[in-house]
Amino acid sequence: MRNQVTTGAEDWIRANLPQWAADAYVYLLDIWNEGALGLTYGEIITAVGIMFLALIIRGIFARTVVRAITRAAAGTKTNFDDALVKAIATPLKIVPVIIGLYFALQVVNIGPDTEEIANRVVQSVVALAVFWTLSRAVNAFEFVFTGLRDTLSPAIVDWMLKALQIALLILGFAAVAEIWGIAIGPIIAGLGIFGIAVGLGAQDLFKNLISGILILTEKRFVPGEWIAADGVAEGTVEKINFRSTLIRRFDKSPVYVPNALLSDNPVTNFSRMTHRRIKWVVGVEYRTTVDQLKYIRDEIEAWLWTDERFAKPPEAAMFVRIDSFNASSIDFMIYCFTHTKNWGEWLKIKEDFAVAIINIIEKAGTGFAFPSRTIYMQQQDPPEIMAPPARSEAVVRTQQEMAELERTRGMGEADDEG
Repeated sequence: MRNQVTTGAEDWIRANLPQWAADAYVYLLDIWNEGALGLTYGEIITAVGIMFLALIIRGIFARTVVRAITRAAAGTKTNFDDALVKAIATPLKIVPVIIGLYFALQVVNIGPDTEEIANRVVQSVVALAVFWTLSRAVNAFEFVFTGLRDTLSPAIVDWMLKALQIALLILGFAAVAEIWGIAIGPIIAGLGIFGIAVGLGAQDLFKNLISGILILTEKRFVPGEWIAADGVAEGTVEKINFRSTLIRRFDKSPVYVPNALLSDNPVTNFSRMTHRRIKWVVGVEYRTTVDQLKYIRDEIEAWLWTDERFAKPPEAAMFVRIDSFNASSIDFMIYCFTHTKNWGEWLKIKEDFAVAIINIIEKAGTGFAFPSRTIYMQQQDPPEIMAPPARSEAVVRTQQEMAELERTRGMGEADDEG
């Protein structure tokens, strides 16, 4: 049929056009009908032109249709359609390319075997595009797992979504294998044997994977919390991956810690503390009198009780006591907790408390102690001998009771020996 059309057109050109034009047409027609790889240059040029046109349409499609769908979704009250359109926007841009590939294969004159291969290629591209779209669209259905986020943890739900995406991609490749007539069963059996071999050589990988699952199920920590693992790292958890956990240290440098280390070692979760503690030892001079010590103790305790930023017993312990006699000071032990857990607010409270203690000690008429040494110079005159005061009645009574106890004990021992 094509040859008949070509012959008719050639006869018409020879009859109606000048000889040089007819000769040029015949020359170009001969080139057009020549080719390579079983295709004429005409078919090759036509197929390439169709694919080029498909790429142009793809650009127009991305700038118009996809953007129109995105704007329409943005105008709704729900976020579901926005996430769905964002997920499938990229795969949608492949649709014009797939259509162009289909029409390009229709215009070329290929053998049955080659045509079968070409059709399988188109089917494979369509299958991969469909499963790729489904994989990307999984994120749009996160709202379905809202209840699970509260029951389990956000990190576990993220793992589930990633596993679902990977499963969809695996199904996509399995569908492509079926299109090409590749049996999946033997491949799965072979992967099982291969998996055993890999498992023996990748024990650390699976150990970290299982440790990550244990961390998530136990809810030892979640992203956003401040933790400290003994001898490992301290900082804010950013992400819990299959093999490792990303911890951002306070100097903003990232630390990738294998999950097994966080599962096997003690981990302190500072974000879950109920209060922040203040524990100070404040020393005053030895010249401070007993009345001054009691004044300082009572005033500090009253300041803590009247400040609503501090937790009161029995919610949390609170102590202000004269604690010990140090080398150069009489020490107060101050032990209390704040309601806030925020580090910045806690520092502000500590600052206010420190200023209040300074004012209280100054009003008491004494001062803070510091390491010091007193040197006594030798005097020419003999020192004045100070007679100690008479012993109190308690001392006399105590000595009498101790003497009676010793006498009774001695009599008892004599009876035992006799």
